[in-house]
Amino acid sequence: MTVESLAFLTPGNYADDDPAAGLEDTLRLIAFGEGLGYRGAWVRQRHLEHGISSAAVFLGAASQRTTTIELGTAVIPIGYENPFRLAEDLSLADALSRGRIQAGFSTGMPHADLLADLVFDEPPTESGYSRVARTVEHLRGSYLGDEGTRIESPGNVQRPRLQPHSPGLADRSWYGGTSLGSSRWTGEAGLHLLTGNIVSAVGIDSEDFGTVQAGLIDAFRRAGGGGKRVAVGRVIVPTDSADRATSARYREYARSRYERTRTAHGDRRTLFAEDLVGPIAEIAERLAADPAFAPETGPVTEFRLELPYEFDVRDYEQILTDALGLLPALASAA
Repeated sequence: MTVESLAFLTPGNYADDDPAAGLEDTLRLIAFGEGLGYRGAWVRQRHLEHGISSAAVFLGAASQRTTTIELGTAVIPIGYENPFRLAEDLSLADALSRGRIQAGFSTGMPHADLLADLVFDEPPTESGYSRVARTVEHLRGSYLGDEGTRIESPGNVQRPRLQPHSPGLADRSWYGGTSLGSSRWTGEAGLHLLTGNIVSAVGIDSEDFGTVQAGLIDAFRRAGGGGKRVAVGRVIVPTDSADRATSARYREYARSRYERTRTAHGDRRTLFAEDLVGPIAEIAERLAADPAFAPETGPVTEFRLELPYEFDVRDYEQILTDALGLLPALASAA
C-alpha cells in the first residue's frame, strides 16, 4: 500500500432556518480533525443547496481556526466562475492560511437549467478545461501589461498582477477526474488528481469500480502526472467506537445506497463505489484488495474520507476518530 496520509471531505450541511449553526459545526469539525492529525480537510462548493456556496470564503474563515491542516476545495465547478476573480479569492484565502489552500476544480455546472441565465449575460464560449487552466495561470501571478506598465495606489507604485500574490498556490491546484479524458487532461495540465466515489467507465472494459478507478489513475500518471499527488476519496464509516444503535443506523444508510453500485448507469457508464461500514480492520482489508490501491497503479498519496451528507457532527467526530486507525490497518492488511 502506498497511502501516505489521511484527509477528509465534509459536506458543510446546515439547516435552512439556521445556516450559521451548521457552518460553525463544520468549522469546529475542521479544527477537530486538525487536532487528530489529519493532513487535510476538504469542502464541497454547492450551489442552491444547504452547503458551502463559496469555498474560498469559507476556507478563509477555517484558516483562522487552524494552523497546520491543509484546506481544500473539492471541487469548485468552474462553469460559474470568472477565472481572474476566483483566483483573487483563492489567493486571499491562501494568504490568510499562510500557504495551506489546495485549490480543486471541476468543469461541471450543477443546476445549469436554473443558474446559467442568472450567472451569465452570455455563456462562455471556451471549454471548461481552458477556464480551469486560465484560473491556475492567474494564480501564478504573472504581471499584466508590458514591462513598463505601472499602477499607482496609496503609498505605492507597482507592476500590476493578481493580489495578494501567493507563491506556490498554482502548484497546489487539483482537478476532480471522473473519466479517462479528464484524468488524462489533469496529468497533461500538471495538476494533482482528485478521484472520488463516482467514476465513468467509458473507454474501460470493466464495470468493477476499483478497476475503473485504477485505470483513471494510470491514465493520469501516463499523461504527465508521475510526480503529482493522487487523493482517492471513498465513503467509509468505521464502527469501532459507535454504539449498537448508531452502528445499525450506519449499516442501514449503506444498504439504502447499495443498489446503485450494482451496475453502470447511462451513456457515461457511471459507477458508484460501495460504502464501507464496519470495524476499521475490516474496512482496511477491503481497501487493500481494491485495484485502485494496488502498487502497480502507482502511488496513491492520500486517502480522502468522504463524510456522508446525512449524518450529525457527533457522528462525524466518531468516524474521524475511528478512521485514524486506517493507515496502520492498511499496513497490516498489505
